[in-house]
Amino acid sequence: MRKLFGLVISFGLFGAISAATPAAAAQCGGDFNSFISSFSREAIAAGISPNVVSQALAGVTHDPAVLSFDRRQRGTFKKSFEEYAATRVSAQRIKSGRLMLQKNASLLSRIEKRFGVPPEIIVAIWGLETDYGKGDMGKRSVIRTLATLAHDCRRTELFQGELLAALKIVQRGDLRLDDMVGAFAGEIGQTQFLPSSYIKYGVDFDGNGHVDLRHSVPDVLASTANLLHVSGFKNGADYHEGSANFEAMREWNRAVIYRKTIAYFADKLAQ
Repeated sequence: MRKLFGLVISFGLFGAISAATPAAAAQCGGDFNSFISSFSREAIAAGISPNVVSQALAGVTHDPAVLSFDRRQRGTFKKSFEEYAATRVSAQRIKSGRLMLQKNASLLSRIEKRFGVPPEIIVAIWGLETDYGKGDMGKRSVIRTLATLAHDCRRTELFQGELLAALKIVQRGDLRLDDMVGAFAGEIGQTQFLPSSYIKYGVDFDGNGHVDLRHSVPDVLASTANLLHVSGFKNGADYHEGSANFEAMREWNRAVIYRKTIAYFADKLAQ
């Protein structure tokens, strides 16, 4: 699921921007290479190693397709909830989701015990975002995408923060630079975390010392649960529209229609 709702909130993970934003933002607009040079200095000042900055940003180019896609993302949810949910929660997706619940029952039980989020909610999000990791996680360079959006003056501070967070992911060794591939707003992995949320909510649940949201199912599902847990999700309570848990899911996605679809899908999986 593409996380672009007019890029106001991608499918939901812009909650941790401020912590990732450079102390002194590079000047947006103007010459792209000059902007990258300025941002590189700010990134190094913020603690990113010169080697990582050089490897990630040397030769990076502006991506006009990203800006074109950004401009087209207004009014994403024009359908009614019934129309939208019908396109997202298919019989096959429900069937696959129930299989995933069975296949990952032990893992999901441990995650529920630690984070207090029911398996059906986690699997519903996983299914909606990338068809349980089997669908499209995006094919664009995260670094190039975020550099392009950061250079654009519409939301430069927001995306400079995301670009800095992406460099932190590489510096921590969570993902190799050639694994930093994602969608049109820089979303990464099987549940499409933006880099700032990757840093804030990511959990190493397989115990290998790294948070890998592209390849490690334990890390993916635990990190998704952790985001909801930190946002106030309470296990055993209602999660439908009007509930406190529904509001907690706002950190995942501000769009009411999308959160209603998560709840609807979770109900179908639980039946």
